[in-house]
Amino acid sequence: MNHFMIDITLPELLTEEFLSLIPRQRAQVNKLFGEGRLASYALSTDRSKVWVTLFAESEEEVNALVSTFPLRKFMKLEIFRLAFLESANANIARISMN
Repeated sequence: MNHFMIDITLPELLTEEFLSLIPRQRAQVNKLFGEGRLASYALSTDRSKVWVTLFAESEEEVNALVSTFPLRKFMKLEIFRLAFLESANANIARISMN
């Protein structure tokens, strides 16, 4: 599995349609976190940029995952394959409810 960083630019004007899709966007992001596909999801304070790090086999798979975002049609993407991804949470074991 490869690591990718997606640099997302959001529109300057947030329409009613955009705003109405935010709860669905958050639900999809939470689903992808739950599946272990997303490593991080960050929004800039001016609400113009989102940065996502995720795990995928290829850039095509990244595009397929991002296409599930309800806000996808409002996003301009730049995708970068990472050599590695380290984070403070990477060394914390996941709790299993089994």
